[in-house]
Amino acid sequence: MKRALVLALLAPIAIAVTPISPAAAAADCKTYPWMDTRKSPEKRAQALLAASTQHQKYRWLVEQPANSPQQTEWPGGVVYPVQVPCTPTVVYSDGPDGVRFTPGVTAFPATIATAATFNQPLAYVKGAAQAAEAFDKGKNVLLAPGLASGRTPLSGRTPEYLGEDPLLTGLMAAAGTRGIQSSKTKPVLATLKHYVANEQEVDRQTSSSNADERTLRQIYDLPFEIAVDRGDPESVMCSYNQINHVYACENERLNEVLKDDIGFDGYVMSDFGSVHSTAPSLVNGLDQELNRPIWFTPARLDEALAAGLITQRQIDAAAYRVVRSYVRGGLFDRPLPATPVVDASTAVHKAVARATAEQGSVLLKNQGLLPLKPRKGDEIAVIGATASSTATDGVSANSVCSLPWRFGNPTTLQCEDLVSPEDGIRTRAARNGATVAFDNGADVTAAAAAAASADVAVVFAYVRMGEFTDLADLRLQGNGDALVSAVAAANPRTVVVLQTGSAVEMPWLAQVPAVLETWYAGEQMGPAIASLLFGDTNPSGKLPMTFPKSLADTPTAGSAARYPGVVADGIRQVDYSEGLKVGYRWYESQGIDPLFAFGHGLSYTSFKYSQLQVSAARGDVKIKFRLTNTGRRAGTEVAQAYATLPAATGEPSKRLVGFERVTLAPGQSRTVDLTLSRADLADLHLLQYWNGSWKTAPGKYGLEVGGSSDTAVRTSFRM
Repeated sequence: MKRALVLALLAPIAIAVTPISPAAAAADCKTYPWMDTRKSPEKRAQALLAASTQHQKYRWLVEQPANSPQQTEWPGGVVYPVQVPCTPTVVYSDGPDGVRFTPGVTAFPATIATAATFNQPLAYVKGAAQAAEAFDKGKNVLLAPGLASGRTPLSGRTPEYLGEDPLLTGLMAAAGTRGIQSSKTKPVLATLKHYVANEQEVDRQTSSSNADERTLRQIYDLPFEIAVDRGDPESVMCSYNQINHVYACENERLNEVLKDDIGFDGYVMSDFGSVHSTAPSLVNGLDQELNRPIWFTPARLDEALAAGLITQRQIDAAAYRVVRSYVRGGLFDRPLPATPVVDASTAVHKAVARATAEQGSVLLKNQGLLPLKPRKGDEIAVIGATASSTATDGVSANSVCSLPWRFGNPTTLQCEDLVSPEDGIRTRAARNGATVAFDNGADVTAAAAAAASADVAVVFAYVRMGEFTDLADLRLQGNGDALVSAVAAANPRTVVVLQTGSAVEMPWLAQVPAVLETWYAGEQMGPAIASLLFGDTNPSGKLPMTFPKSLADTPTAGSAARYPGVVADGIRQVDYSEGLKVGYRWYESQGIDPLFAFGHGLSYTSFKYSQLQVSAARGDVKIKFRLTNTGRRAGTEVAQAYATLPAATGEPSKRLVGFERVTLAPGQSRTVDLTLSRADLADLHLLQYWNGSWKTAPGKYGLEVGGSSDTAVRTSFRM
């Protein structure tokens, strides 16, 4: 909904205020017009605000006063009147990967693992499961999904996001959003975060992401636009950083791009401490300050209003957006449980966590060693601290269950029901009559000896990363490179299982026949990894981000101006001079071969692409091709389509325009239809570029299909 229309709907509010006494709070809620479910959310929100005093309206502009309607005092002498009757208690919870810092919930795999599934229905189901647990735990707004653009693999929050491609990120975020907001009986609102160009943790609160408009629109805004268009979230969180020298939470992009151009009609909330002003923030589109009142206090709002720096209409518009979203999302009509459920995790939710871990794990390399087929009496050496639930120097499987975070918390999720890889492999090996010998890897010589005496070695290697700190490099932690090399030298039948939140360099890659990337695989990591290693589950995950051969190959390498930026007058200026060349676009445009390309992922079978046909007619682009399982077992392939725009557009490379998970029996073929409809082309900007507005260039387009961004069958068509 356009901002002008929102303001028009508010017109009656400013001229007819009928305050209701707090004493009426005990009255029957059905008597109040904002509780009349026959009315639209717009009418209900208008009715509530029409019955509110000025300072009752102010409550909606800050999280805690908005969500605790009976509380009147906050630190610093901030006082509000009690809210009008029959407004809900609302509780926010962090949580792209689960309901964070809460016992009795499922520890789902990291968001990057969800992205690697390329499975939108699974992202939906995961969102719905997470929301159900949130509601049962007394929380009804989730600060999720998380999305960014993967500008650098060093970014500490990479595991919280959905990779480097705008289309994949946007569609997966949209699916997760729909899942979160799907329940009518346990309503929970979703929050997309963080808008926008929030691509590093180094000085994130005092940095400016400086980029041209085309880059912002096509790379950084676009995932949010797709998620808003296809997911309809009730909230978007603005980020800490500045955008071209203006803080995101007081940047005109909130109104002009997010609300007006993209059409977001929910409410914009800030991140914790990301507000720096009263009038500029409200005027430019911030609707709610997160946490306690600091900049949107009654005194500051009154002062700004009296000085003419803000208007009554802007106050009403912000409050209206919050109330309407709360009403529309069901928070007014389905109160939180009086007593939270002790254990909200269910068998179904755990199955979702396991499916995400299995489908999100990516088989990077396999020279015939996998799947494992041990015989009776064989020994499998499981090596590495993160394979076990028993800690070694403070590191265990729990350390890589979910995103490592802060304040002494080993993980963001408690992972109470964690099944370690050691236990999962030991249980599965026993079915074949094989045994497992575990070595924690602390002593490389001892680990090599354990590997040498075994029939096969499975070595676990990790990188822990998270909020507040970027990675210093892309090397394994915990002496991982030396450990892998030593184990591989001792036993040529070595499988490397990576537990990372981002790309890693692999100086030992030529020494090992198999590598499996499992990310932070959640509480069901043990059964999931065992199922993949033994072939009970055929790997189908694909990389949602490029793995470079070295850090020096990445888009931001070799330039302090690009990363981490140069401090000037107390603000770190980060120059996005690589422009559109982010992720696989960079590697292709620069002619740099990555270690593993975006979209790469092997299977225990093989697939052939053929008979590619493309036609553009009546506004649609119809892509058809033949996909054949040429192997000896059933498998699932994520078929991907990439388009190259005419040279006149100045695009640096091809771009992802569609994908589909296809499951085939051995020898089976299927014609895959990836038609890009007129609506897709317009709403997702699949073949458009930004030049003052979204434009489609006439001319010749390239089209490729394949199993990754660097393997393809090619053709062309004209628009």
